[in-house]
Amino acid sequence: MDTLNAMLSGFEVALSWHNLMYCLIGVLIGNIVGVLPGLGPTATISLLLPFAFTLPPESSIIMMAGIYYGAMYGGSITSTLLDLPGEAASVVTTFDGYQMTKQGRAGIALGIAAIGSFVAGTLAVIGLSFLAPGLANFAVKFGAPEYAVLTSLGILLVAYLGTKSFLKSAVCAAFGLLLATIGQDPITGSVRLTFGSNHLLGGIDFAAMAMGVFGVGEILYNLEHLSKGTLKQTKVGRVWPTVKDFAQAKWAIVRGSVIGFFVGILPGGGSIIATVASYGVEKKVSKTPERFGKGAIEGVAGPESANNAAAGAAFIPLLTLGIPSDAVMALIFGTLLLNGITPGPQLIGEHPDLFWGVVSSMYIGNALLLLLNLPFVGLFIQLLRVRSSILMAFAVVLTLIGVYSLGNDSFNMGVVLFFGVLGYLMRKAGFDPAPMVLAFVLGKILEGAFRQSLIMSNGDFAIFATRPLSGGLLGLTALGVLYAVASRLWKARRRSGGREMKG
Repeated sequence: MDTLNAMLSGFEVALSWHNLMYCLIGVLIGNIVGVLPGLGPTATISLLLPFAFTLPPESSIIMMAGIYYGAMYGGSITSTLLDLPGEAASVVTTFDGYQMTKQGRAGIALGIAAIGSFVAGTLAVIGLSFLAPGLANFAVKFGAPEYAVLTSLGILLVAYLGTKSFLKSAVCAAFGLLLATIGQDPITGSVRLTFGSNHLLGGIDFAAMAMGVFGVGEILYNLEHLSKGTLKQTKVGRVWPTVKDFAQAKWAIVRGSVIGFFVGILPGGGSIIATVASYGVEKKVSKTPERFGKGAIEGVAGPESANNAAAGAAFIPLLTLGIPSDAVMALIFGTLLLNGITPGPQLIGEHPDLFWGVVSSMYIGNALLLLLNLPFVGLFIQLLRVRSSILMAFAVVLTLIGVYSLGNDSFNMGVVLFFGVLGYLMRKAGFDPAPMVLAFVLGKILEGAFRQSLIMSNGDFAIFATRPLSGGLLGLTALGVLYAVASRLWKARRRSGGREMKG
């Protein structure tokens, strides 16, 4: 009953005219960003950080959340019509979505994607509403040792699950932890790694770093890899699926929602893993698996549902444990910190209007997206006629103006450009910058908790193993490291064995 009362108070926050407007703005921008190849929710949110800082915390997070799950919706449009994923998590949708377009069923594919996304997004928010308070109450028992181990586990999971190369991700995470130490020591006040620059006494500005790595860096990389394809005149046709289509897709939507929700809770799980897992499950349980890749409606419904369920579930570790599960959550985490709000177990009790307002806005946002996508899909398709190079050049200029406006400091413009070039070079070399930024965000929390733990134990490292909660988390972390190493050795052994057989 307490949860229902809290949700009602959250709807009072979400339905205020200004928060309702920012929810609509967020989902609309997210939908557009999902449609346009080359711009994703991470880059868009990072570019909008200066604007977000001018808003009340509730409004800014409601808008950012809308951009995030709105992009999940929009990505299905280009994946289905052009075989071109507008968002990385929509790659799996191309397998059957584009085949349905070639069969003249583009409207049905888009319709079932929108409906599945709505159902999954709503179910994920229901799960968030009822699971998050209990998890937060449990996490209140955490002390400094638990937080030190938990943040380490979060960084490890992001490095292992969220990227292709664990070694490269670990290097990026280590570099992010190093960057987090720049500035004044939080305990002694001594200066570290500033190289005599007064601008770095407070550390690297998170907004400038994020806008550079995810905004400018992504734009530079995408400009080099833009598709040369053009918009084809594709007839969408009837969008609302038939009863037969619903019958084929209903269980795929349910399974995709469940898979996406539980994968989304894991730090580093993310929408990409959720969609791949959903597609694999649908193909395995199908009585006619040969239809997949040839226009099976379950191949669209399942992954699109998993996509949006994972986006909603990602807010659970962020808001209850203070652990961002992916790059977008890291941006939201940083935004909350800069507004003087620390995500974690105390968030629900200390800032109930923020927590329940954001959760309630997600119910509203999913409904708005369904209303936008079913009747106006043809309008969103026309956005593909706009040249991406023009949009991206305009976005870079706005980024530099925005970061300067944060503190009227030209130094941060240099920080944006530096990290923009660094982000571009990292992508070129196959390094995902997300673990670096996540480690940077969590680094200050990790350092503070780690040093506080050693102060509590008079320098005895056994405190991390002897406390039940931290010891259990430490065991999970150790198992994760061992699994990553064993998996890598096993794959290397199989490859060498395969070469020997060929020889």
